[in-house]
Amino acid sequence: MSLEKLADVIFPDIQRTPEEYKALYPKRTLKEGAKVTRYAPSPTGFQHIGGVFAALVSERIATQSGGVFYLRIEDTDQKREVEGAIADTIQTMHNFGMDFDEGMTGENSSVGNYGPYRQSEREEIYKTFAKDLVKKGLAYPCFCTPEELEAMREKQMAEKVTPGCYGEYAIYRNLSSEEALAKIEKGDKYILRLKSPGNPENRIYFTDLIKGETSFPENNQDIVIIKADGLPTYHFAHAIDDALMGTTTVIRGEEWLSSLPIHVQLFEVLGFERPEYAHIPNVMKLEGDSKRKLSKRKDPESAVTYYKEEGYPKASVVEYLLNIINSSFEEWRMENPKADYHDYPVALNKMSKSGALFDIIKLNDVSKDVICKMPAHEVYELYTQWAKEYDEEMYELVTSQADLAKAIFAIDKDGPKPRKDYAKWSDVKEKICYFFKPLFNKETIETLELPKNMTLEEAKRIIETYTKAYVYDTTAEEWFEELKTVAIGLGYTADRKAFKKDPTAFKGMVSDVAGVVRAALTHRTNTPDLYTIMHILGEEAVRERFTQFLSL
Repeated sequence: MSLEKLADVIFPDIQRTPEEYKALYPKRTLKEGAKVTRYAPSPTGFQHIGGVFAALVSERIATQSGGVFYLRIEDTDQKREVEGAIADTIQTMHNFGMDFDEGMTGENSSVGNYGPYRQSEREEIYKTFAKDLVKKGLAYPCFCTPEELEAMREKQMAEKVTPGCYGEYAIYRNLSSEEALAKIEKGDKYILRLKSPGNPENRIYFTDLIKGETSFPENNQDIVIIKADGLPTYHFAHAIDDALMGTTTVIRGEEWLSSLPIHVQLFEVLGFERPEYAHIPNVMKLEGDSKRKLSKRKDPESAVTYYKEEGYPKASVVEYLLNIINSSFEEWRMENPKADYHDYPVALNKMSKSGALFDIIKLNDVSKDVICKMPAHEVYELYTQWAKEYDEEMYELVTSQADLAKAIFAIDKDGPKPRKDYAKWSDVKEKICYFFKPLFNKETIETLELPKNMTLEEAKRIIETYTKAYVYDTTAEEWFEELKTVAIGLGYTADRKAFKKDPTAFKGMVSDVAGVVRAALTHRTNTPDLYTIMHILGEEAVRERFTQFLSL
């Protein structure tokens, strides 16, 4: 009996040939140097920051080269599919400024000429190529039972050899077509395996776009290509999909590096042109003196929802991830402070070859830089969007006093060194709450911060005197001279040298008096410019707060 007959029995409904499918997926027309990349998640859960990191690398490489970035859903493991995971992927990437040029656009919709972009809808394509491999004697039905597989494993452990199905351990590899057909007709369950032509004594030399030059033994494992449910394995499906969809550059996690011998072999066996591969490092976290992989179970920052809940602007997260992708981004940003991050050219060969270290402190620094460059109206819009969902009290206060809020967010925005008060929107309330009467009045004496070595009694003496001298409608220079006059009259000095020479001759410095005024108005020792705060609050509120302070 011929192999063709066996192939027809295994795949009776498959009529097309690989050549027909290749014709349905013509080579893409691209400009020279353009890259086609994909993000190809399994819909078995919701997105995490490692996925955003991987997608960003793929999106940048495609977009900056004038190529195509597409979304493919690898859902051959349908038992583990989570409802809503596809929509979550699309929305998450959109939220971080990444929209797909083609591919899945929803749970059951897509755009582009190289679909279907959902693997469960491509079953006939995979079976067509599998049938062709059976005809050529490059794939065979394997009837191994769980008991036979366990016996094989135990034998290999006893003999201390590489585990797996290969050579003498592939007990159905050399079954004749007649024997195979008889078992199928009898109803024996089977899967389809690749009849590997590899010899582990031979080495394959390969250039990874990130890792550089590498080599590995040829694969000799008879891997599963079609499972018992008729769906392909990841290995088989991805090779066919990447070839037919015209993927030029496969960018994926370094955990797939060990599978490269299998994938290189599959492209050769299937007669496809092999894409380039780039294995990106895992996102790591420092724990003590050692690094470990960022964990979905242990680390809240691994979840995409963490950044939304905390209120990191999407640009902050993207810029931080670009810092991880290429360390030269930080220098580029310093040289191009106002440039759009899309202008930065990501380079795969400049990525770290080891784990990419995720550091919340560094993220906060990057985010402060991003937010401080935003105009006040943008800070207002983004903050109120966040507060509407996560801080109803602040949302009501800020939107009901929009002019006040915008004035607060505009403090020190126009100078050469704008203040870096906020790393995320959840920081804002603590930083600006004293501007709002309902929140300020909730504070107690326990929250009051006074300058160092300043007693409450002395602070009240200062405010009592300053209240009488305070004039609202002055310039900043006039205001400071007035403050200085009051301070000197109370025994404080503006002469730092004289104070350092004999501290006992003075009550303190003029800055101490300014600190008391600051504390009376805000209950804090560290705030933006005091003159600006007083003018934003207005004369009535300033005098009211002085009175409140004196009653403490």
